[in-house]
Amino acid sequence: MILEVLKVLYISSKESDAEYLRNCLNKFEGAKFNIEWKESGESALTYLETNPKIDIIITEDALTGMGGIEFTRKLKEFKIDIPVVFLASSKEVTFAVEAIRIGAKDYFLKEDMSSRVLPQALLRIVETQRLKKEFTELEIKKRRLEAMQEIVVNISTKISEPLVEMNKIVNSLEQYDLPEKVLKYLNLIKENIERMQNKLEKLQNLKDDKTVKYIKDIKMIDLS
Repeated sequence: MILEVLKVLYISSKESDAEYLRNCLNKFEGAKFNIEWKESGESALTYLETNPKIDIIITEDALTGMGGIEFTRKLKEFKIDIPVVFLASSKEVTFAVEAIRIGAKDYFLKEDMSSRVLPQALLRIVETQRLKKEFTELEIKKRRLEAMQEIVVNISTKISEPLVEMNKIVNSLEQYDLPEKVLKYLNLIKENIERMQNKLEKLQNLKDDKTVKYIKDIKMIDLS
């Protein structure tokens, strides 16, 4: 069975705590945990600048320099959307309430490091975060499609009616005895009209906002 691998950023003033946490999580059979240790909130923020693909952050309450609460606030300030879990020494309820209030997803005591509840909670939080992200992306996609379809509805009649008239004109001209070069030209016009009508029909029935590269950084809607 292929186990899910979670990337964990652990912030603690003691590297020995990181090693202990690593050993505890490695005993869990439901997933693998790759733990990156940082000794302060400042160094963790610097690390995240170049390593944003972290699944979950575990921070202690008391850190050298920036504390866990301040670190969590900084994540919100910098719009870093990675779930945070506190692994704290403090048993004060007010501290736990404050941690949850500013956005922490859960709060554990350090004495719970070896508990199976911790890795199970980490898995649950990461899965919830992924579902939330997928839902947000689907909502954005839905709104974008609705906006595109509204634009298409507004312009489709303005485009389709002239195309129909052009096609009628070309058909009527083909009834005459015209030079071969002119007939080829008319046929080319008909092909272009048909191609434009097909593209317009695809736009009207658009179900996805998939794009393809056009020129350099410019993208266009994929109507293939």
